[in-house]
Order: sequence, then C-alpha cells, then structure tokens
Amino acid sequence: MESDVGVVVPAYQPDVEVLLPYLDAIRDAVDPAVIRVELDAPGEGVAEAIRKTGATVHVADGRRGKGTAITHGFEALDTDVFAFADADGSTDAESFATVIAAVGDGTDVAVGSRRHPDAEVTDHQSRVRRRFGDWFARLARGALGVDIHDFQCGAKALTRAAWQRIREHVFEGGFAWDFEVLAVADALGYEIEEVPVTWEDHPDSTVPPIRTALSFVRALAVVRHRAEALKGSGLHSAVTAERTPLVERDAIGKD
Repeated sequence: MESDVGVVVPAYQPDVEVLLPYLDAIRDAVDPAVIRVELDAPGEGVAEAIRKTGATVHVADGRRGKGTAITHGFEALDTDVFAFADADGSTDAESFATVIAAVGDGTDVAVGSRRHPDAEVTDHQSRVRRRFGDWFARLARGALGVDIHDFQCGAKALTRAAWQRIREHVFEGGFAWDFEVLAVADALGYEIEEVPVTWEDHPDSTVPPIRTALSFVRALAVVRHRAEALKGSGLHSAVTAERTPLVERDAIGKD
C-alpha cells in the first residue's frame, strides 16, 4: 500500500537502551512520515535522548495508561495509516513493518499476532502468566465474537478513515484499549487481518501482572455490551452506561 504512515510508541518510564535502537529499527524498516513517542513519567534526559533519534516526543508528567497515550498520539497524526508499537520492542521492527503493510486492499485493521501458526516466539514468561494470556485470549475471542487469536500483541495498524469512526466509541484508557478497538472495528464492519510476527517476551514489560485479571474481565464484559449495542442490540444498549469517549476527555488533544 503506497501511503504515508504515522507511528505512535506509548512509553511509560522506558528503558532507553532498548527504546532508542528500536526507534532506529522502526525508521529503517517502516520509513514512516513521523514517529511519535507518547512518553509518560520519564527520567531526566530521556525525552532529549529520544528526540535525537528524530522522533517527535510528547511528555506527560504522570502515567496516563496505554490506551490514553496511543489515542493522544493518533489524534496528533495526519497520515493515511496509523500504527503503534509497544516501547519494549517485543515485536521486531521487520514484523511491525509487515503488520503495517497488511493495511489496504480491503484490510482496514491489521493486528500483530503471537498466536498465529506462522509466528516465531521466544517466550520468557512464567508458565502461569503464559497460561493466563492464552486463557484470556480465548475468553476475549468467545465473548466478543471477533475472529482474532491475539488481542494484546503490541503491534497494530489501521487506516485513518477507520480510526475516524472507531475513535468515537473507545472509552478504555488502559490495557483494555486493544481489545476495545478491535471489538468496535468488528462491530462497525471493518475487515481485520491477523498477521504473524516475530516476538520476544520481555519480563520487565509494563503489561499488567496476573493480579489484574479481574479488571480485564470486567472491562471485557463492558466492551462486549458496547460492541453489541453498536450492532443494534437494544438489550445491550439498555445496560450500557453513558461515559465520555477518550477523545473528548481533558487528557486527550493535540499539543
């Protein structure tokens, strides 16, 4: 797909020794029009070091949550394709480029997948955490009815047009943002493609530990109601509480 690409990297207190070379690798593999790092609660000198790579940096003093950071970054982009990658570099840059390249020719949303049969995974997770991830992926797939096997992989891309419709229906500001965006995309009729990636787990990742399982399940139930309401279900509409979308909250907006 011949189009310009904007990349957002949400980063909460990132390891600069990992992030800086990853940004360089993304630039080489993707050649994006812009790389924008949404940087939360950075240490001294971190923002300046990132800017030296040529990336645009937006700094927030506190932790906003992954979804809020990505949404803020997407709202600042002016490209044909919007993409994001997690700052820990778990999805290698070449795989990230493959995810982005999948957008187009009928595919509105592309999702990196560690659970695709063709994916290559180096896994350092504990057995309990790995099983929790597999269980949650199955639960989300069944509850949301979206034919995706990996909702949480930190590499996704979508067209600008798709984001303009999806954005009004996204409420989750944390790690639940990923599966809400996919549920909304599916409810709105967008074509979603799951793309295999080369992925290496990072034990010091900021992905929530297993103790947050209950909050994920609660968010999943709420997202299911919203997605079904978008499809026209009166029952689900009746139980969906009124909330303010992320794009209308004070934490979101252009610089």
